[in-house]
Order: sequence, then C-alpha cells, then structure tokens
Amino acid sequence: MRSYLFVPGDSIKKLDKAITSGADVVLIDLEDSVAQSNKQSARETTANFLRAHASTQDRPRLYVRVNALDTELTDDDLHAVIPAGPDGIMLPKSISGHNVTALDVKLQACEAVSGLPQGQIDIIIVATETAASIFNLGTYADTSPRLVAMTWGAEDLSADLGAESNKDEQGNLTSPYRLVRDLCLIGATAAGIQPVDAVYTNYRDLDGLRHEATNARRDGFTGKMAIHPAQIPVINDVFTPDPETVERARKIVEAFKQAGDAGVVGLDGEMLDRPHLRRAEITLTRWKNK
Repeated sequence: MRSYLFVPGDSIKKLDKAITSGADVVLIDLEDSVAQSNKQSARETTANFLRAHASTQDRPRLYVRVNALDTELTDDDLHAVIPAGPDGIMLPKSISGHNVTALDVKLQACEAVSGLPQGQIDIIIVATETAASIFNLGTYADTSPRLVAMTWGAEDLSADLGAESNKDEQGNLTSPYRLVRDLCLIGATAAGIQPVDAVYTNYRDLDGLRHEATNARRDGFTGKMAIHPAQIPVINDVFTPDPETVERARKIVEAFKQAGDAGVVGLDGEMLDRPHLRRAEITLTRWKNK
C-alpha cells in the first residue's frame, strides 16, 4: 500500500471524493479532524459510508482512525464502526506494543459480537506522537498478526515536547523529528511491518511532496500519508517501482535462482550478494502489491 488519504469522518462530500481519489487506503478520521461535539455524528456517517461501499469493486481499502486509548472514546468508536466491516483500524498515539495487544483484544470482541470472521481487520499505528512512545519503538514485533504498518507524526510530538516548531527556517525537520522519523523506519522494519512516511502538510506544493516522498523511498519507507486528494498521484508514482527497476530485480532474483545456494553471483559485470537479492525481492513485492 503506497498512499493513505486522511478524510474527516463527518464529511460526506470529502468521503465521496476520497473513494475515487486513487488512494490505496482511505483513512476515515474520527480523531483530530472531528470536533468533540460531532464525534457521534461522525461515527454514524462513517459506519453508513463503510456499509455503502463494502461491495464496491476496485475501491481503496477503508480504514478508520479511532480516538486514542486514553481518551475513553475508543470503545464507542469501535462499537459504532466494526459492525460495518472496515478493512482496518488506525490507532493514534500508540505508546508501545501493549497498546496494539489491547486493541487486538477489543477487535476480537467486536468481531465476535458483529458476526465477523476473527482477525480480518488490520491495525496500523501512529507510533511517535508522545515523548514516552519514542522509547518503545522496538516493542511492536509479535504483538498482533493484525499489525501491518507503522507511521510517525511530528505535530503532536512537538506539542508534547513543548517545541516552538518542528522545522527550521528552511522548512526542514529539526533534529528531534529527524531522529523520530528514522526510529519509526527502523522500528517498523524490526517488527516486519510496513514503514509509512508522515504527511506533507503543504498540499499545494507538489514538487516539495515529490522530493520528500522520494527521500522517504530511498531510505526504506514503502508508502506515505496524504491530507489532500491532489497528493495521491505523486505518492503513487514515487512508490511504484519503474519498469527498469522491476526488470533489474527480476534478473537478480533469476540469477540467484540459477546459481542455487550461492552467496554471490555475477550479473552484467557486477558482483551481487544476498542483500542485493533481498532488495530485489522487496522491489518485486512492492510491484505486485501496488
């Protein structure tokens, strides 16, 4: 999954637009973009939207971002939307792997009550929104088979740290947030799940988005969050391997296959070892799952 588009759960107009945006995942938001007084209405709107598009062909995957576990709103969110069969739940402000385990238990109960198959709903987490969470980014391995991706965010973290800004005068992330980005990438990879880069907040600056997304792909991220439909084509393009890269990956995989149990092979005058094979396999997986 390359692109994840946030949409307020209380806006029918924006939800209808998102379904045709080309995003791989539409993240229906019940958290930050919904006022406290409108939470229940947003739950109802979200559930109706999920039901209306459950059988839609070639639709994006539909995830719901619920409110954080410490808000006492999570259970109401889940009870409202799980019967409508979302493809996944995004958990914000996750502190550690224990939060994923707790959410897994809640989902099991909701699936049972709703008559849904056990384990069909994925989990994605925002794992860097508090200072305490940064020390636990290595705790997510083997927490739940539902956990498929981890992303990071700088806005809530900067508020938690009491920072004046998370960017310098040139618009670049300052040191604490570069560190958090890198640790999210490493933590997700260690857990065997997809590392997803944070949003690029200036939705009019598509060149800046492409630059940031390209750097994220270079470093190992496999997708990126979005806040506007206009960002989706850029993100999809950046995170889709080009034909030349795919063909090169196929040649590498075939060369190792033909060599049997070799640790090193030669291809087009270059010596390649097992890390090259692993990168080629990842490229082909991304191509197949685009």
